[in-house]
Amino acid sequence: MEKIRGFEVAKGFEDKEIHLPVRKTKYSAGYDVEAAEDCIVPSFKKGMKPTLIKTGIKAYMQDDEVLILANRSSNPGKKGLILANSIGVIDKDYYGNADNDGHIMFAFFNIKDEDIEIKKGDCIGQAIFQKYFIADDDMAEGERTGGFGSTSK
Repeated sequence: MEKIRGFEVAKGFEDKEIHLPVRKTKYSAGYDVEAAEDCIVPSFKKGMKPTLIKTGIKAYMQDDEVLILANRSSNPGKKGLILANSIGVIDKDYYGNADNDGHIMFAFFNIKDEDIEIKKGDCIGQAIFQKYFIADDDMAEGERTGGFGSTSK
C-alpha cells in the first residue's frame, strides 16, 4: 500500500506503547494526540521557556501538505494550558530528520497558579492535515538540515 499521509511511532519510542492519533468522530478535522510520558507543566513565570510535551509520534504527508498542531479547546479553561506558538507547523521534510526522526512535541505554557501534571496517554492536542499553496514567484530550494526549529538556520 502506498503511504499518502499518516502517523508512525518515532525512533526511541518503539517500546513505549505509543498510541497513534485517531479521530473520534467521522466529521472531526483533528486527530487526537496523546502525551508519550508523564510530565509536569510548571505554572508560568516571566522569562521561562515553554514545556515541550513529547508525543512519541512522527507524521508523513504529501509534498503540498502540512500538519497543523492545535490546542484542545478545553485545555486553557480546564488545565490552563496554552500553546506557546499558537499553532504548531509540521512540514513534510520534518519527517525522519537526522536530529530527532521527526518527533512531534507540543510546546505549552501553563497559565494556572499551580503546576499541571500530564499523564502518559492524556490527550494534549489535535493534529490536522492541510493542503497549502505557494506564491507564483516562490524560489525555495533549501533543504532541512535538522529537527525542531531548524528551518531558520
